[in-house]
Amino acid sequence: MLRSMITAANTMNQLQQQLDVISHNIANVNTTGFKKRDAVFGELLAQQFQQSPKSDEAPRLTPAGVRLGVGAKVASTYMQVKQGSIVKTDRPLDLALTKEGQFFRILVDGAIQYTRDGAFYLSPSVNNPNELMLVTADGYAVVDENNEPITVRDGFKDIQVTQNGTMQFIAPNGDIMQTVNIGVSYITRPQLMQALGDNRFAFPNGLNVEDATINLAGNNRNAISLQQYALEQSNVELATEMSELMITQRSYQLNARAITLSDQMMGIINGIRS
Repeated sequence: MLRSMITAANTMNQLQQQLDVISHNIANVNTTGFKKRDAVFGELLAQQFQQSPKSDEAPRLTPAGVRLGVGAKVASTYMQVKQGSIVKTDRPLDLALTKEGQFFRILVDGAIQYTRDGAFYLSPSVNNPNELMLVTADGYAVVDENNEPITVRDGFKDIQVTQNGTMQFIAPNGDIMQTVNIGVSYITRPQLMQALGDNRFAFPNGLNVEDATINLAGNNRNAISLQQYALEQSNVELATEMSELMITQRSYQLNARAITLSDQMMGIINGIRS
């Protein structure tokens, strides 16, 4: 097989992965708190052909010899943590983080995970039927600053949440029944997180989470920026994604055309030999 066919085939396989990333972004354009990902390309192994100094007497700025590659690859996918737009709602349990890098902490199968989706609900507690538990749309418990599930006795009238994430449950007579601090973390190295689906993220096993996160508790709670009666929208820009989609499709077509031309050249060569 010609080198051109190998190079084109390798690149087409990697372009398909970029198309998957773009399509995933477009599919989540209306997902609350979704963070888009970008594909970063790198060069595959290249072969260096050295030339004789006598045959290359013209001055040049590049190193001597000919460098032939075998295509490109998706080196990584990079999560964009840019803030999404804020949309106001009429639900007191709709909470939006308005600073980049801050995530709500939730409890999933006994382990702490992170999300930017602040559409929360109150569900009956499994341990106590007289209590309600603050959960995500998928039923995962939202934890406080001590990583304990947030629960409240039934019978409150209103819910108020301050900018620093303090949640107060108001009784019918206007008194404060209970006060809790919602667990919020600042992720210093978001690219280390693994996307688990359903807007949930976690760090891989074996990683020291303390090196990549800051628990916004105590005096650090003043750094939290939270807005009640609002939700953060996806940071996907549809126009940009469609442009990237068309560029990637054109690149895919170009490499497919290279394979077709290489096949035609091989046919011509075989015809001459016969």
